[in-house]
Amino acid sequence: MTTRMVKALPYPEDRDLVDRIIGDKAGRPGALLGILEELQDHNHYKYLPMETLEYVAAKTGVPQSQVYGVASFYALFNLDPQGTHTVTICRGTACHTRGSRALLERVKLQFGLQEVGDGTDKPTLTTPDRRFTIRTVACFGQCALAPVVEVDHAIRGHVTEQALIREIEVLRKETAR
Repeated sequence: MTTRMVKALPYPEDRDLVDRIIGDKAGRPGALLGILEELQDHNHYKYLPMETLEYVAAKTGVPQSQVYGVASFYALFNLDPQGTHTVTICRGTACHTRGSRALLERVKLQFGLQEVGDGTDKPTLTTPDRRFTIRTVACFGQCALAPVVEVDHAIRGHVTEQALIREIEVLRKETAR
């Protein structure tokens, strides 16, 4: 039997939290998913830092590649820091034909966000101040309400550019306090 070296996390309280969560979920079906989900929920910026993934792998005995594979496969996990508020725009066919692309472009313009790379929709863009994260999703399954946008986990249907910008401005004022 080989002994795995456990890479330390930067802060002892982080290590204590991870150890507690692993202990609570160890041996249960789907333990890794539960561990990662709870760790992300406890992270201030709602993401899983690489150090945390490495630590989880070492403590659970699950290969790093598998831990990373799970974290990168499921859309609910974030590998980069997220904003305080999240705006998710549906890019499914019904939403696209009813203007979701214009919504996405308007929101990116509103925040001064630019995509880097090949010009395809980037699934996640976060403002430099980390107040807002803009995401896209393939489909919410709410096609009759197209275009659909989720703002901080609340689904909005038949969204117009003006309504979305108003809602974002309210959130901006709230987080500025």
